Amino acid sequence: MSEATHRSDSETVTDPAVVVVRRYLGDWRGSAGGGFEVAPLSGDASTRRYFRVRVDGQTLVVALYPEPFEAGELAFLGTRELLDGYGLPVPAVVDVDGGRGVVLQEDLGDQTLQEVLREASPERREELYLEAVDDIVVLQHKAAEGPQRAECFRIAFDIEKLTWELHYFLKHFLEGHRRRELTVEDRAILSEAFHVLCQEIASWPRTLCHRDYHSRNLMLHRERLYWIDFQDARMGPTTYDLASLLHDAYVDVPEELRETLTERFRQRAVPGETRELFRRRFELMSAQRTLKALGTFGYMASVRQNPVYLPYMPRTLAHARRVLSRYPELERLWRTLARHIEELA
Repeated sequence: MSEATHRSDSETVTDPAVVVVRRYLGDWRGSAGGGFEVAPLSGDASTRRYFRVRVDGQTLVVALYPEPFEAGELAFLGTRELLDGYGLPVPAVVDVDGGRGVVLQEDLGDQTLQEVLREASPERREELYLEAVDDIVVLQHKAAEGPQRAECFRIAFDIEKLTWELHYFLKHFLEGHRRRELTVEDRAILSEAFHVLCQEIASWPRTLCHRDYHSRNLMLHRERLYWIDFQDARMGPTTYDLASLLHDAYVDVPEELRETLTERFRQRAVPGETRELFRRRFELMSAQRTLKALGTFGYMASVRQNPVYLPYMPRTLAHARRVLSRYPELERLWRTLARHIEELA
């Protein structure tokens, strides 16, 4: 939701979603009258649509959901309230119209962390990453201290969810996108390896996770990194969000900086864990997370026919190779995948 999409006037006028947004804005404005502008924004891998609207000289963002919803049951709203209560930077909500599937919210601008890092100095890059890492620590500490009544505390990265994501990778990246054919033996090896990996990850202590914490979901606004796309927050390993951030599909994090950040996080989030144990948990989580990301990229390319994620596959495959090749117990998984994916060889 960070970049405006360029469309012709005729396309915009005939877009049913724009019609819904315009009708909503007309009712919301009511007797105040006046005009407004609506510009579609690029979205993510979800079915939501985003629009930047200009009303009374200010800009706001409309999130349009594909179906009506009850405000009290919408994960985005409940999680946003929770994070805001923790003091974490999230967009303000201006209005909600569940019947139309609309959430009107603060406009955070167009500066994703991904974009800011393109021209950032090494010193500025480190400042931004330190902020991002420290905010994960805040999330985990606040979640552990306060009541856990929100829905996000009742769902988790358990063994079923983690394993499902890896089979999603097989279906949509390996078979769907790369068109590879797996033998019966390949499937047996991979299924067993997936189970062993996910069983270990699921056994670790859990904390609250953003679930998709990376450079495209952090927006620089008012000199702070604001969080977006947090509606899928759930319980998971301490290292989940860190792995997502530091093995990012969209930007390269220098190895020395990654080492500094992982140690800083360990000392602040889980000081009781040894470096060796923390390193293992960080890298095994990274292995699962990168394969899961490739599954999403493959789905978007092969099923949704959307090429937007194709440029990010090489970096993600490099992350996967790096972590899969480090642990002897992952060797069969690594080598079996490498027979079908040359970048892992």
